[in-house]
Amino acid sequence: MNKRIPITDIWVYLSGDPLFALIITLATYQLGYLLYVRAKRNPLVNPVAISVIFTCIIIEALEMPYEKYFEGAQFVHFLLGTATVALAVPIYNGFKRMQGKIFHIWVALTVGSTVSIASAVSIARWMGASDNIVGSMYAKSVTAPIAMGIAERLNVSPTMTAVFTVITGMLGAILAPYILNAVKVHQWWIRGTAIGVGAHGLGITRAFSVNEEAGVFASMAMGLNGVISAIGLPIVLTYLRPHLGF
Repeated sequence: MNKRIPITDIWVYLSGDPLFALIITLATYQLGYLLYVRAKRNPLVNPVAISVIFTCIIIEALEMPYEKYFEGAQFVHFLLGTATVALAVPIYNGFKRMQGKIFHIWVALTVGSTVSIASAVSIARWMGASDNIVGSMYAKSVTAPIAMGIAERLNVSPTMTAVFTVITGMLGAILAPYILNAVKVHQWWIRGTAIGVGAHGLGITRAFSVNEEAGVFASMAMGLNGVISAIGLPIVLTYLRPHLGF
């Protein structure tokens, strides 16, 4: 006679399996994407934001330690770097479209990145955040894999930086269409550049889902901003660090 296994024992087994964490990650994103499509790609129904919320609820309900979750989800984490390198393709293919727009894009990258860093750091200091949090804000304006690398060079928490970077990307992808519409920016290459600088990879996904030209310029903006920040930001902050207090 077969003995029935209590459902609680099954959950304990599953929660200890790294593969289960990967399934949770992929399944929650698929759910978020389906909701996004059903909502006619409304920016408020962001698939990544939905996936993050549901994933947090599930692993909290299962009492799964983050370390155990990351054992399975690290495959997706590994692909972040690969996806970032792959942005070289749209950047290369889009060079011809940049003719006559190089100066404008350069100004957008410089001003956008500077304002993003300065505003985030100023708000964090004004709210009394710790030095570790303030330091993590400096690198949060580029895509997550590059931001974490910059954070390591600045001797601040890469994990904290990644959290702020993802939050920035989600908010940018959700709010950017409304902000750009409010200021009456309708040219796709301008919208794409702004979203690429301000919302990183999540913004690129949103841009490509709406318009190809916007997606191409978002990819170029994020890629160029990432390269410039990875090289220049640690150098600049090395000289300014004694005056910045972190």
